[in-house]
Amino acid sequence: MKKNSEGELNLDKMSTYEILKNVNDEDKKVAIAIDKELINIEKAVELILESFEEGGRLFYIGSGTSGKLGVMDASECPPTFGVSDTMVQGIISGGVEALSGWLEHTEDDPDLAINDLKVVNINKKDVLVGITASGNTPYVVRAMEYAKGRGCKTIALMCNSKGKIKDICEVTIAIEVGPEVILGSTRMKAGTAQKMVLNMLSTVAMIKLGKTYSNLMVNVRPINKKLQERVREIVKLATGVDDTTVDEILEICEYDPKVCIVKIKGDVTVEKAKEALDRSKGNVAKALAILL
Repeated sequence: MKKNSEGELNLDKMSTYEILKNVNDEDKKVAIAIDKELINIEKAVELILESFEEGGRLFYIGSGTSGKLGVMDASECPPTFGVSDTMVQGIISGGVEALSGWLEHTEDDPDLAINDLKVVNINKKDVLVGITASGNTPYVVRAMEYAKGRGCKTIALMCNSKGKIKDICEVTIAIEVGPEVILGSTRMKAGTAQKMVLNMLSTVAMIKLGKTYSNLMVNVRPINKKLQERVREIVKLATGVDDTTVDEILEICEYDPKVCIVKIKGDVTVEKAKEALDRSKGNVAKALAILL
């Protein structure tokens, strides 16, 4: 990095390429920082999985960039894993308007956090992930305190190991990414780190719940032509059968990828495939183990 005598980046004096190089060099540090927290991320996934198995929900809560990232990850779970819209939810201070607007002042309102959690009736079956770069955002800190008081499992995701919420939560994930290229702009490395960790939390929990088979999205809902074609490819990859057979089975199984795979690989009727999936709580690998 090119720095002046005071250690500051002379970004405004750099060429476009030099700025890009600096940004990219800093971004490379994010995955390394996350690697150091994998043990705590594992603990967080186990808490989330425990909550799901108890019939609980996963909530993300945050302000500004952190809140938007939580809402984004939550909104991507239903189309990716075929789960209900309420299983994973994102809460951002300021609500829907804050997603496209600028309502950063709401991060200083602790009472708002309590109101937002009361709306969703957070309880002891649920798990709450507080997302905040500093670890000190009043809205998030109060949310974690309230949730903990309700018996809810709590996880902190921050980029400052000294953040206050570490003293509140059962599990703390602190990704120390270092100073941003533009100082204080936590939408950059901090945001990237948070997005990567959120991907891990939801994805790994869903894998452990049996929402995938190998690395295939077998719980996807074929609600449009694009997703129907994806289901077709998933079944082909999972079974290795020819196109004609896949098309025939898809029609019989009403484009349910799980039923298709279990029927083909188990060499059973649709009814037997569904019965095995019911017994295995929708887990394809376990259903096949029952049949084979």
